[in-house]
Amino acid sequence: MGENRHIGILGTIITIVILILLILLTNVDTSKMSYLKSLSDKIIRPVQIGFTNLKNKISGNENFFATMDELKKENEELKEKNEELSENLREYEVVKSENESLKEKMNLTEKYAAYSTVAADVINKDISNYGSNLILNVGTKDGVEEKMTVISDQGLVGYIVKVSKDTSTVKVITDPASTVSCNISTTNESVLCKGTLENDQSLRVTYIPLDADLIVGDSVETSGVGQIYAKGIHIGIIKEIITTTNSTDRYAIVEAAVDFSKLNTVLVITNK
Repeated sequence: MGENRHIGILGTIITIVILILLILLTNVDTSKMSYLKSLSDKIIRPVQIGFTNLKNKISGNENFFATMDELKKENEELKEKNEELSENLREYEVVKSENESLKEKMNLTEKYAAYSTVAADVINKDISNYGSNLILNVGTKDGVEEKMTVISDQGLVGYIVKVSKDTSTVKVITDPASTVSCNISTTNESVLCKGTLENDQSLRVTYIPLDADLIVGDSVETSGVGQIYAKGIHIGIIKEIITTTNSTDRYAIVEAAVDFSKLNTVLVITNK
């Protein structure tokens, strides 16, 4: 605005000078008038045009900077809206995850309604070839004790080996130190399933009776023998039968029904 005022003052001065020249020129011979007018036009008009262009340019710059300020403001507003939308999306994902977890727990509770259970979330996993444990977010305050059975929607998970007030540790059935007394669905024969070092999803079936006719695809369930696991909980499916030179040493490989790498929600059976 200050620059525009200066240009206006300068224009006024130039106009006054022109008027003075015109007054002086009225006393000059007419023949010389046209020459002086032509000369003045050649000198003054470019100056006027230059100042006019300069004024327009400055005015245009002001509009340019005003537009830039508006764009910056709009950009900031869009950034704020984007951050708000991102936060809403994160909140939605959290709520969605919580709803899915609650739904899974409800489905599990209904499926195993015959048992008294406590729903739990898996808050940590230690699955390796040398040991397989899960940490749950339930403990003694929830009525959880050692040697209680842990199950999921797919089947048997393991049993509680350690409990604190707020958490508990589960030894899963695929742990090399884990042994489960089982029945084969087609023969009802009692066998033992042990965890293996080869694969965290496999168990080895041993102590198979000589007259037992095992079939690939047979379902394996807990027998209820022992003081830990209830009877009839699904363990997995026989996927391979290995026969050795000594028939008493034959064994089978069972693929565990539970995918421990994706396990998030379980039930602890509290009525032993």
